[in-house]
Amino acid sequence: MRYEIVPVPTRILTQRDNIIDAIREYGKGKFGPNDVICSAESVVAITQGMAKRCEEFKPGWLAKLLCHFFPSYGSISGWYCMQALIDTESNTRVLGAFLAGALTKLVGRRGVFYQLAGYQARLIDDVTGTMPPFDKHIVYGPKDPFEVVRQIKEACGVYGAVIADVNDLKRAAIIGWTDGVDPALVSKILIDNPFGNASQKTPICIIKDYHKD
Repeated sequence: MRYEIVPVPTRILTQRDNIIDAIREYGKGKFGPNDVICSAESVVAITQGMAKRCEEFKPGWLAKLLCHFFPSYGSISGWYCMQALIDTESNTRVLGAFLAGALTKLVGRRGVFYQLAGYQARLIDDVTGTMPPFDKHIVYGPKDPFEVVRQIKEACGVYGAVIADVNDLKRAAIIGWTDGVDPALVSKILIDNPFGNASQKTPICIIKDYHKD
């Protein structure tokens, strides 16, 4: 089944904005009671003040060492992003997750590092990973994503809401969703990345008629 996806253009949203107010302002007249509102996780995080410039971090020896073991296309392959993760989770947790991940890879099990290193390990964005002017910032994953989507649904009167981490490499992860929404289905719907975080300024989109009466 195909779903219509409506991108919602906005101005540049910052920590001075409230994501719910922005959705109501820019999405007015575009969503209805059977729709699902989708917000890019980086924009939610930015409005929560979860973006920091690289100069605010001081990479230590552990960050400089561990980042070399991750593929260059990943966020934590950079000094500053790895240090941001360590600052959030601690040296011990990140090092322990790395050692466990290295050992389990030997028996063919992948992804253990991201399971053990904490919530931010999967979501933190390195510089250039999000829209200008925040392309010079480290952007953490959003706080309390399930509470945010609950508030979006309630404020907008829609069937559901999600926060999604989607990129152009055919990766779509739903990190917060409301009751009645199937995160696996929504990740498939969003797999071609309808969000436009650059000049398009469409960090919000609407899945029309997700719920059929």
